[in-house]
Amino acid sequence: MSYAFIALYAVLTVAFGILPALYSLYLAFTDGDGGFAGIANFTKVMSDFRFLPAVGHVALYLVIWLVALVVLVSFLAIVVHAVRVRWLSRTLRFVFYLPGALAGASSVLLWLFVLDPTASPVGGLLRLMGFSSFVQVIVPANLPPVFAVIAFWTGAGGWIVIMYGALNNISADVIEAARIDGAGTVQIAWHIQLPMLRKWISYMGIMSLAAGTQLFVEPQLLSQASNAIVPNDYSLNQLAYQYAFQQNDFNGAAAISLLLLVVALALSAVFVTRGGLFERG
Repeated sequence: MSYAFIALYAVLTVAFGILPALYSLYLAFTDGDGGFAGIANFTKVMSDFRFLPAVGHVALYLVIWLVALVVLVSFLAIVVHAVRVRWLSRTLRFVFYLPGALAGASSVLLWLFVLDPTASPVGGLLRLMGFSSFVQVIVPANLPPVFAVIAFWTGAGGWIVIMYGALNNISADVIEAARIDGAGTVQIAWHIQLPMLRKWISYMGIMSLAAGTQLFVEPQLLSQASNAIVPNDYSLNQLAYQYAFQQNDFNGAAAISLLLLVVALALSAVFVTRGGLFERG
């Protein structure tokens, strides 16, 4: 029966995951005529004047996004778990999860209004921060924290719910023993709950890293909405899109995708080893 449950998933994984990845691998090491190109495609894209700025944009966004996610999601999950009033706890979880119900593109369209001081419900706050127009808010220097806020708003709620479930798996006897020994709420959170959430935090980091390296929808829509104030090659995925569909260079686009895969796998390995994701006990 277990094979029947995973059969469809396995077929879809092969059709839309493994086979495209193998085809991308083939394209990355061949030229337009199908001949072996070695690392020529990689050196070409890495020497492109747009490549390093795109790497910097994505890297800065990932640092802000992952740090905010790990710290705030862990904190909010522990706070919600500490609420003993059942209806309030359920309401908080629902409110946190609700933004994740919006698709990525819909969420960005909503944020187009939120980021416009003339139309935003938080326009007063934006003006207090020195922004008087939409263009001032979305200048490239401001985009990494802007994208991190959008990503946190759409994705953090689901992780808070997951962390809440993980906290429920911590034995009540362990918490009670800590209280008997004189541990307060902060000490229990720091010395018991967070260490026991380590694997879940690691898993959250890996999944969020994989999503973050694929930054595309947010800068692409902002580029169209801002009349190219946000460049259309801001992220690596956008640059790969430019190679594939503007320059008709699918080999270069495949090389960028493989570079992203290698970096994401290397960083994920750090999360796995440091988080003890596959350790037993």
